[in-house]
This record gives sequence, structure tokens and C-alpha cells, in this order.
Amino acid sequence: MGKVFKYGDNVNTDVIFPGKYTYSIDEPEEMAKHAMEDLDSDFARSVEEGDIIVAGLNFGMGSSREQAAICLVYSGIKAIIAQSFARIFFRNAINNGLPAIIHSQAANEISDGDEVYVDLKKGFIKTKNKKFTFSPYPDRLLDILNSGNLINWVKKELIQRNLD
Repeated sequence: MGKVFKYGDNVNTDVIFPGKYTYSIDEPEEMAKHAMEDLDSDFARSVEEGDIIVAGLNFGMGSSREQAAICLVYSGIKAIIAQSFARIFFRNAINNGLPAIIHSQAANEISDGDEVYVDLKKGFIKTKNKKFTFSPYPDRLLDILNSGNLINWVKKELIQRNLD
């Protein structure tokens, strides 16, 4: 279960992780301090491990910087549920261990502060009063997420292949 932070449409990567920090900050704790600061100045102080972002259309639009997804991971965000994602952000999120779920009804009906449970393997989002279903994540995608990110998954696969 995670607490929901709800945002609207067209949340840009520059407000997720301000561009002025892109090449000057790379330490996880420091990146987490600046997550969402240009959109929600309370986010970094109030987010907790396992919390969830719910958003409208085109979440993560803008530049292709991975730091936007990475800072959310470092902040403790467990998943993002949105009506839609910018394609590059969607892939950056997955590659960095952050589940991105496209679900218009859930994004519309879940409110800021709600408690939400997400099961990627079974394909559902559950609130206190509702359950929303989606296609379960494929095993390979779950393996990437469970490895923490794509690089860890590739390393694990290469090691396993060398052992076989």
C-alpha cells in the first residue's frame, strides 16, 4: 500500500527533476530532495517508500533525461499510474525499475492521498473501495523491475549465461 500523489496532464520532465540539477547532482539522496520541486514543493518532504504517483495524460513529456525517472525511484515511489506517458519517459521508468501503468479509469478515479495497492504480476490496482484491472506485466519485464533496473538485469543474465 502506498499513498497517492496526484497530478494533472503534461507533467514535464523538467518539473519532475529540474534541468538545472541534471549534470550537477547524481547522489541518490540529493536527487530525491529535488524530485518534483518545481511542481510540488512539499513532495520531497512528504513522500515515503512505497508511495504512488497518479497522473493524467502525457506524464513525463519533454526531454529524454533518465534523471526524471531515477529521482522518483530514489524518492521511494513504487509506481506511476497515468492516463498516458511520454514514450521515452515510459521506457526510462521501466529501465530504471519504476513501474509505469497506463490506466485511464484508475487515473481519473483515484484521488490525492488515497491508499493504493498495485500488483503487477496479477494485473490490478486496488483502493479502499475499488479494484481496477490491467494486463499483467510479462515475466521478462517483472524480471527487469525485480532486478532494480535494466543494467542489473543484463549483468545477471550475462553471469547466468556464463555459468550455463
